[in-house]
Amino acid sequence: MSIFVNKETRLLVQGITGREGQFHTRQCVAYGTNVVAGVTPGKGGQKMDDIPVFNTVKDAVRETGANCSMIFVPPAFAADAIM
Repeated sequence: MSIFVNKETRLLVQGITGREGQFHTRQCVAYGTNVVAGVTPGKGGQKMDDIPVFNTVKDAVRETGANCSMIFVPPAFAADAIM
C-alpha cells in the first residue's frame, strides 16, 4: 500500500467538534499532522484548538487548500459526508 499522507498533506477533519473528532484531531496534531480545517455544519466561524471550523467541505478547501479529509460523523450522516 502506498503512503498517501506526508509532510505536504493539508488535512481537514469532518466532524471536528464532536467527541471523537476532537480526540483524534488532537492526537494527529500531537504527532505532527498539519490539520488546517474542520467541518461541522452549523458551527462555521468557530475554532477548535486554533483550527478554523467551516460549515462545508467546499468552504474549508477553498479557504485552506486542504487536500485530505478524515471523517468522524455519526453513521446516519456518513454517506453524505463521504460523497
